[in-house]
Amino acid sequence: MVVVVLGGGVAETGILHMVQTLPFLLLALPIGVLVDRASRKNLMIMSELVRAATAFAIIIALALNVLSVPLLAILGFVGAIGTLTFSIASPALLPSLVAPGELSPMNRRLELARSAAFVAGPPLGGALVGWTGAPLAFAAAMAASILAILLLSPLHEPQRVSPTKRRIWPELVEGCQFVMHHHLLLPIAATAMLFNIGWFVLQAVFVVFLIDHLGSNPGMVGLLFGFYGVGMIVGALAAAPLSRIFSLGTLIAIGPLGGCLGSVLVLLTVAAPSLLLIGAAMFCFGFGPILWSINTTSLRQVVTPSAMLGRVSALLTLATSGARPLGAGLGVVIASVAGMEACLAASALCFCLQLFIILSSAPARLRIMPEAVSPASALVSR
Repeated sequence: MVVVVLGGGVAETGILHMVQTLPFLLLALPIGVLVDRASRKNLMIMSELVRAATAFAIIIALALNVLSVPLLAILGFVGAIGTLTFSIASPALLPSLVAPGELSPMNRRLELARSAAFVAGPPLGGALVGWTGAPLAFAAAMAASILAILLLSPLHEPQRVSPTKRRIWPELVEGCQFVMHHHLLLPIAATAMLFNIGWFVLQAVFVVFLIDHLGSNPGMVGLLFGFYGVGMIVGALAAAPLSRIFSLGTLIAIGPLGGCLGSVLVLLTVAAPSLLLIGAAMFCFGFGPILWSINTTSLRQVVTPSAMLGRVSALLTLATSGARPLGAGLGVVIASVAGMEACLAASALCFCLQLFIILSSAPARLRIMPEAVSPASALVSR
């Protein structure tokens, strides 16, 4: 969009990406408090309204020929707030809609839908921009948000006991203390943080490495990243049959194992250049984390009191999102000082560390899903 429509370059694209990630760093915790105080369904509907409004604003700006990179950045920032709110509210709402035993199957379906959208969305959006121009692509995004609102509206959200009104800070501290002292959630947060650091250290040099070291062209790079999407879909489809074979702890460990194996395969191509190894690595990066997301989300929903689900989801979102710019910056520094190969080695080290953390912690020893700590939702009469 920035390059094709606005004629921007690397700097403009980077600035836009940075602005769109800022809400995840700046607003995740306050939004987590809001999700624990307000109707989670209504927040999800408002999130889609915000995203639809930003898409509509971009369409109008394009029609009036006033769209610029700064304006797009502002609208992207606003739209990202909607995305962040939805991503925190949705896992907090789900336990009030289904029984604890149904959380894993429902999360599998949600992850399958998300994986399909991840694989199909960018190519479809790029095709629409290339064939018909940007307005139709944003019209499609707006229509998707409106459809989401229509699907959310009939849902019945059981009313929760209203929390005692307090200042935001004590509620944030309470959420942090819950995660920091929980024997299951703390290693999950630490593992996710290291995974994202390793992933973004890798991303800092990955495309350049593929082109310069392995002789890939842009088309081949796109194909290789396609293996990542295939891994996500296969992982989501395989989650149900694998859950009948392996323990919950094993399924959780497969995610970090996939990241570790993928990073080692990438590192091997330094000595043995091979696009097949890269394709296998990208598949591992997609396959493992989907199983991780399904099972750790279900576990988090079961062991966290309903009144605290928003803050816990926000903290884990902050842990992963905050690790991304740290990993990207670390990758740039390492590559500048020691070269791309050292960057790949540092990424592999992060992935090995996150695997060690989860294998030596309580989540990996779980056989089955623990009992819910409280009813899925605290209900009161209307």
